[in-house]
Amino acid sequence: MNSIRQVPTRVKTRRTEANLGAEREHFDKRQLSSISKAINSTETPVKEKHARRIILGTHREKGAYTFWSYALGFPLASSSILSWKFCHVLHKVLRDGHRNVLQDCMRHHSSLVEVGQVWGNLHDKYGQLVYIYSKLLCTKLEFHVKVYIFVYVPFVYSTNLEVTDEVLERTAGTDINNVFQLTVEVFDYMDTELKLAETVIRQLNTSIAISTLTSGQCRLSPLTQVIQDSSHLYHFTVKLLFKLHACLPADTLQGHRERFHDQFHSLKTFFNKARDMMYFKRLIQIPKLPDSPPNFLHAASLAKHVKPVVVMADEEEPEQPDDDDDEPEPLIEVSDVSTPVLQAQPQQFDIFDQTFGPANGGFDDRDLQIESLKHDLELLRAELERVRTEAQRYITQLKSQINSLEAELEEQRAQKQHALVENEQLRMELEATRRRNAEHEGLQTTFIEADKKSQATEQRYNKLKEKHTELVASHAELLRKSADTVRMLSATQQTQEEVERTKHQLSFEIDRIKQESDMKLEEQKFEVEKLRRDLEEKMAEAMRIKATLQSSQMTSENMTSSMTALQAEKERLMRSVSEREAELSSLRQAAQVQQSSLQQERERSSRELGDLQGKLQEKSSQEEQLKQKLLDEQFALLQGTITEAEDIIQDAVDKLDDPLHIRCTSSPDYLISRAEATLGSIDKVKKGHAGYLSNMGDAGALLRALTQFSHLTADTIVNGSATAHMAPTDHADRLTENCRGCATESLQYLKDLKSKTTLPRADPAAIRIIIHKILNLGQELRPKGMDVRQDELGDLVDKEMAATSAAIEEAVRRIDEMMNQARKDTSGIKLEVNERILFSCTDLMKAIRMLIIASTDLQKEIVEGGRGAASIKEFYARNSRWTEGLISAAKAVGWGATEMVESADKVVLHTGKYEELIVCSHEIAASTAQLVAASKVKAERGSKRLTVLQQASRQVNQMAANVVASTRTGQENLEEKDTMDFSGLSLIKLRKEEMESQVKVLELESRLGNERLRLGELRKKHYDLAGVPLEPVSEGNGVTSSPAHPAPMSPKPSKPTLMKKPMLAQKPNIAPKNPFM
Repeated sequence: MNSIRQVPTRVKTRRTEANLGAEREHFDKRQLSSISKAINSTETPVKEKHARRIILGTHREKGAYTFWSYALGFPLASSSILSWKFCHVLHKVLRDGHRNVLQDCMRHHSSLVEVGQVWGNLHDKYGQLVYIYSKLLCTKLEFHVKVYIFVYVPFVYSTNLEVTDEVLERTAGTDINNVFQLTVEVFDYMDTELKLAETVIRQLNTSIAISTLTSGQCRLSPLTQVIQDSSHLYHFTVKLLFKLHACLPADTLQGHRERFHDQFHSLKTFFNKARDMMYFKRLIQIPKLPDSPPNFLHAASLAKHVKPVVVMADEEEPEQPDDDDDEPEPLIEVSDVSTPVLQAQPQQFDIFDQTFGPANGGFDDRDLQIESLKHDLELLRAELERVRTEAQRYITQLKSQINSLEAELEEQRAQKQHALVENEQLRMELEATRRRNAEHEGLQTTFIEADKKSQATEQRYNKLKEKHTELVASHAELLRKSADTVRMLSATQQTQEEVERTKHQLSFEIDRIKQESDMKLEEQKFEVEKLRRDLEEKMAEAMRIKATLQSSQMTSENMTSSMTALQAEKERLMRSVSEREAELSSLRQAAQVQQSSLQQERERSSRELGDLQGKLQEKSSQEEQLKQKLLDEQFALLQGTITEAEDIIQDAVDKLDDPLHIRCTSSPDYLISRAEATLGSIDKVKKGHAGYLSNMGDAGALLRALTQFSHLTADTIVNGSATAHMAPTDHADRLTENCRGCATESLQYLKDLKSKTTLPRADPAAIRIIIHKILNLGQELRPKGMDVRQDELGDLVDKEMAATSAAIEEAVRRIDEMMNQARKDTSGIKLEVNERILFSCTDLMKAIRMLIIASTDLQKEIVEGGRGAASIKEFYARNSRWTEGLISAAKAVGWGATEMVESADKVVLHTGKYEELIVCSHEIAASTAQLVAASKVKAERGSKRLTVLQQASRQVNQMAANVVASTRTGQENLEEKDTMDFSGLSLIKLRKEEMESQVKVLELESRLGNERLRLGELRKKHYDLAGVPLEPVSEGNGVTSSPAHPAPMSPKPSKPTLMKKPMLAQKPNIAPKNPFM
């Protein structure tokens, strides 16, 4: 009978050594080509087809011998990119290769470690990545070697971690130590995966542009395997931790939970970043982790855990036309170098016969079974392929829908960004146009000023021309007069000297006129006026010369020279006028050119302004639409808030008729605080209402005010009803009626706010009136006899603490004085007793002083921690009962210290009783206990200052016990005990003495009973004066409160148990050394 084990023998006999060698050579050639193309120094990602051929080669040769034989020849230490791509390919081979790959890779574990160490010591980005990646691969190899079950699971590729939960349970086993160790190994494996992912993402910018470049894809491509591994490791960790928590206590696994939480947040961050990259969207479907990590302390949370599934996209890479290995390589190799005999065989034989040949030329029963099984296997494969094709089709459709939606989203974002950019550009253009208009207006103003200047210059020129004409006429007149003067020269010989002086003056005046004319020519603005004045001066001088010449005769030569100088001056002035005319004409031409350019610029600006105004109108219409939409949205928000406020107030009104609410009580003080807060909220609502009417685009202030108003009003209504449950009938009826009226008015006010027609005239004045009525009723229900206002409580606490400290200091001083006086007046046993008592009193006072200091520090801590944004006085007023307890305790401590000093003074002077000192000690101990309790009631549980206060209280108790012990010891030492000698008494006398003694005992017992009754009545009266009720008073929102410590003169009721003093008649026997222990 034929056997399948006999097939290899027949194959070896049928195949020739030439075919096997050619087949092996062809296999090595294809493997070398794929490895060299996959692992190179080019910064591009590894192609899937090359990696797939390498993986198929490991399955064909059942190991990675060929891969490592070629990989070890690469110069990994010379190129970091080459080492990076080598690690990537090795990771793929370990995941998807043959399971014997693990053993082959373990043989080269040291080489892998060496490559990582080489690049880890260099400052290179890819080098650091290679170091971390090599560490990850070493960790993966060590993990799969240690956890051997992942290697030898049948029908499962070991190193890709794809195992079922049953296999994982079988791997962990029942030994909890193995489960614990396996969990630690999984944690270490996950840490290396996350470290590689974080390093890669940190080196890259996670934008879309970076993830689509080849350099970015070269770094990102190995993260696909990291995502696949980490999803399985996360599932393993959850399963193992739930199993550990089922067997071990929670405290033992605290470190595991913290480590898992860190890994969970890191993995979730990595998945979210990778999901946003375009590179991974076409390659892999990344699962979403839950918002919070599983609760391992609750076993039922395991049912909520969903295993994360990674789906790889089946996208085929486009093949390059220049590749010489485009033919797919099957997993079962069919030799291409086949003999002519094999090529001529019929095609109906199966692959097994084509490869190995028929077995002895026929089939037996086992062969028939094999053929049948193969046929069934082919049918199952076809069915599986059909299902896979259908699933792939659905996946493709869903991906196309996702891509279309993403494209649409990106288009909407781009349109939004484009609109924002266009709006910004239009705004900038509008601003530029406004600036240009302002510049044009400035240029136009400049042009107008230049035109005015030119007109003024022309006017000055005309005036100057007229003056010149007048000067010419004057000059002609002077010539005529000069001729007359020549005729008269012969008669004027006697005035020759006077003429000479006149000539010199005229020359001086002419030179001065020349200088002034030069200065006037330099300044265009003032030259015309100066020239006019010069001409007037010259005319006046000419007239004066004329008068002089009439009275005297001058020689014709001198006058001729004078006229020549005047003519030269005239020519110079004419030249100056012509130059000014040329300058004026040039200025006119420049002004005309500038005016034309300004006109062109004005026209162009007007056109641009028209275009911009059109766009601005369009934008204005859009803005109006947006404003209207904003107003509608704000009013919709206002309506929603008002609806919610109505529900809150209506719920408070419903509680008034709820039978369960009858048991709730509240205090008038709390009702007053709620009513005052409601009045403040009404002011805020009114202010927010006014703000909304002035700007209906912003309803934020009104919404916040309405929310606060609704809650405070509902709180006032509920607490008013709760206060009415403990109030007299008349007050209760009025309070309940006002609460209902408050709810009615509040709902009506909210209804007015809800409508646009009644919104402007809505007024909360009616609500304010009713709240004032509730506030007045609360004031009437408050306990009478308050001697201190709440705003003065804070100052009173500080004053009482300071007074207590001063009383303690005074007590210590008086004790020192008594000590000095006792040392002077007494000696012997009395001095020893007095010193012992006074020393113990001094120690007690020091302990009380430390207690006061500790209580003050704790009180400051309580106030700072509880007052929030309020002031210190407001905090004391809000906690008035606690404050009054502090005041009462401080007064009691100070009074006790004063009484102890008085009692000690009397004992030292032998005018008092030792019992008074003992009672004072008890009073001080009780008062300090009251102060500690009053401070402790509002302190934090873990406060260090509270611990210091408690230690100081114990020290006070110890010192008080020492005072009692010292007093009793001194009393025993000083009392003289008579010796009882009854030897001389007869039987009758003894009976008589016994009866007398019994009578005294009965008398003393009767007196003791009466004193006890008196003490009880005194304490009752004390409680009555302190205002302590028989029942505990409720305070707050229906919750029974326990005030800390009542004050003896406190106007507020307090709990009597905290003020109760121990009965002296029922004190236990106390040892002399330590009476309070």
